[in-house]
This record gives sequence, C-alpha cells and structure tokens, in this order.
Amino acid sequence: MSVERPPLSRREFAMLATAGMLARQGGAAPHHAPKARSVILCFMDGGPSHVDTFDPKPALEKYQGRQIGEAAVSTKSQSTADRVWFGSPWKFRQRGQSGLWVSDLLPEIASVADDLCVIRSMIGKQPLHGQQNLLLHTGRITGSAPSFGSWVSYGLGDSRDSLPNYVLLNNDWIPNGGFENFSSAFLPATHSATMLRAKGAVVDNITPADQPVVQRRKLDLLRDQDSAYAKTAGDAAIDSAIRNYESAFRLQASVPDLADISRESEATRRAYGIDSSNDYKKHYGLQCLRARRLVEAGVRFVEITCPLTHSNNSPWDQHGNLKKYHEENAMITDQAVAALIKDLKSRGLLDTTIVMWAGEMGRTPHTPKITETAGRDHHVNGYSIFLAGGGFRGGIVHGATDEFGNAVAELPTTIHDVHATVLHQLGIDHRRLNFRFGGRDVSLTDVHGEVLHGLANSGRAV
Repeated sequence: MSVERPPLSRREFAMLATAGMLARQGGAAPHHAPKARSVILCFMDGGPSHVDTFDPKPALEKYQGRQIGEAAVSTKSQSTADRVWFGSPWKFRQRGQSGLWVSDLLPEIASVADDLCVIRSMIGKQPLHGQQNLLLHTGRITGSAPSFGSWVSYGLGDSRDSLPNYVLLNNDWIPNGGFENFSSAFLPATHSATMLRAKGAVVDNITPADQPVVQRRKLDLLRDQDSAYAKTAGDAAIDSAIRNYESAFRLQASVPDLADISRESEATRRAYGIDSSNDYKKHYGLQCLRARRLVEAGVRFVEITCPLTHSNNSPWDQHGNLKKYHEENAMITDQAVAALIKDLKSRGLLDTTIVMWAGEMGRTPHTPKITETAGRDHHVNGYSIFLAGGGFRGGIVHGATDEFGNAVAELPTTIHDVHATVLHQLGIDHRRLNFRFGGRDVSLTDVHGEVLHGLANSGRAV
C-alpha cells in the first residue's frame, strides 16, 4: 500500500528549507575525477515489461500458449507451472547505427537508441512493489534509509545555496513505499527531496502566498527583531535562524522562476508534448522540461514520477489489459523522455547529466491464459533499465536473460551495482560515502555493489 500525503504546504516547504541549514554535511572533494554532475531519474512506477520494451524474445511468440512447466517457476516471479508463454504485442526493431533492439511500444525513445546503455540483467529481491520501490530508491527493502537522491546530495554538497539539491517532480501520485522513497532518513533534513507538483504553469505548492515585496518586508521585520534580541541575549542560534529565513526566501524566490517554462521556445515545448490535449502527457512533458532546467541551473538529483491514469496499484502494473495500459503509459512518457535526452544533448548537458530510466521490476513473460485482456505479473528474476549520458556508452547492452526472458543468463546485475556505478560517474566511491548512524558507518550500498566499469566511456572528466 502506498502512503498518501498531501504535497508540502508553503509553510512546510519553508520549514523544510530551513530545517537542515545548520546541519549541512557532505560535499567533500570528489574521491576521483567525475564524469557527470547531475542525475535525472525517470521512474517508471509499477514495472514496465522488459520483454515488451528492450529485451526481444522470439521464443515467446513461437511457443505462445504452451505451459511453462515446473522448470520455469521461480520465487522471484508470480509463476506456476500451468501458466503459458505470452508473446509481445509489439514488434521489435534494431534502431540507430548501433542496431540496439527497441520495440514499437517506445518509438520516440527508439529514436535515441544510440545514446542508451541498456542493462538487460537486473535482479531484484522480492516481487512486491513496496519492497522493490524502496530497494531502487534506498538500497533497502525495509525503509528508514536515505534515498538515492539524498545520498547524491549529501555526497556532492550544494551547487547553489538558493536551490534544493534534490527535487522530486511529482504528478500527485506517491508510489508504493510512500515518502520513504524520497526521504533523507538519518541524513540531515536538507538532503530530503523537495517536491514540485505539476498542475499547470505555476508550482502552487511552493509559490509564496505574498508578493515578493511583502514577503521581503516581513523578513526584514523578523531580522530586525531577531537581531535586537540576539544582541541582548547573546544567543548565536538567533543569528543562525536569521540566515535560515534568508535561505528559505531565496529558495522560494528561485524555484518558481526555474519551473516557469514561459520563456522556452514554442518548438521546445512542442518537442516535450506540452501542447498535447491529454493532460497526463502535458504534465509529464512539463516535468521533463523542468528537469532539464533544474540540472541546467545546478540541481544535483531530479526524479520524475509517472501519473496514475486508471484504477490500479501502480501506473505500469498491468496484471491485465497489458496492451491497453502499457500503450497509454508509453503515450504519456515516451515523447518527453526522448525529448529530454535530445534537449540535453543539443545543449551539451548530456555529457554531464545521467538520465536513468527504470521501474522497480519487470513483468512475467507468461500469463495465466491468452486472452485479449491478458496481462503480465510481477517479475524480479531478470528485467531491463537504461542509462544515458553522464559518460555512459551509448548503443550498448549489458547482460542477458534466457530465451524466454524468464531469468538472467549473463552478468546478473543488482540495483546496488547500478547505484555504485552512477556514484562512480559522479566522482564518488560508494564504499567511502558513509554517514555515522546507530554506532556504525552506513552507506547507500551497504556491503554490496560493484562498479560496472564496462558501461562507461574513457572520456575526459568534467
């Protein structure tokens, strides 16, 4: 079950912005020369099907309708021996100069195939949304641990005092696992995600209630009163509070301006699909464009979540009606993700920005029964994600599943490996990025994770 909570109010936003100002930690010199500065995580909540996107399996079509048998049953997928193989409703084609296989479900992402580093051999821990979401976001399945974005923020430190370091671009849908997916947990509160809601041109959950001149006067009054009290009381904490109010003011003043896309060209807005008549597609495109603007301004980690369009557990969680709802999700997200990669590349930002496209799991290559409304169930025994930019090699595939896409056959890869590799590209050694908590040094990857050096170019550092 997801934990629903309304977006931050203006007051809560200001409190969050000030809460951790005195406790800013991290931001030490990089452990080695970085290849990237920022990360954009396009989270495909619910688990898009690997055998319908980036992992073609002709055997599924050949043996469609045949029972999978006991040998194919796994505790890491929802499976029984009497289920039947289910071929993809979409055709796969080789794309770009690299010949990377991408299905017709994602035609726009297929157009940037030469920029994609596809990992086909992801393995999870449990075929459950909440646990897998937390694993993707925090490296744990139990919660109460800092988010990936929080660790990046902590490790790299602030690039600009007037901006949050970790931003969640949300469409009023919180995934299974709740806000713990985006929490700083025991890290200083300033490293928690700042949520910007997409409900139109204005980010209403952080826009100040007062006009800037009125808010400025209020802060000046608070500063004068606090300064006078600090002189008589000799309390250094009062001076710190004054600085915190000023920081929150700068934050509220700068984020709405960055979120405002009115100065973007009409061609750019069309490229992201912001002119769409479909509100879900429009809002998702709006968030992708905002993500580009945020990393351009120096934000370290941005996550974009998918909207939930129908009565379901998660947007990509198609236990039934696979074709209908996978196509709807692709319609909403495909154009904007491709536009984001192209836009970053045209501005010279893709070299220093890692775009990560990932769900928390894949989907079974089998189904209980072949029907027009057939779906796929939960599967963590082998699935696909992709990375683009930030020094990763484009047009390549890492790892493989078996002929049915039912289990990893080559180079099994965990989310700990992905976390370690992304941190490495940012100049951070995942084994050395620690925080003292509970009497021991805690890290994102704990005792796990290996850097996948073969995924990266040997190009120059940033």
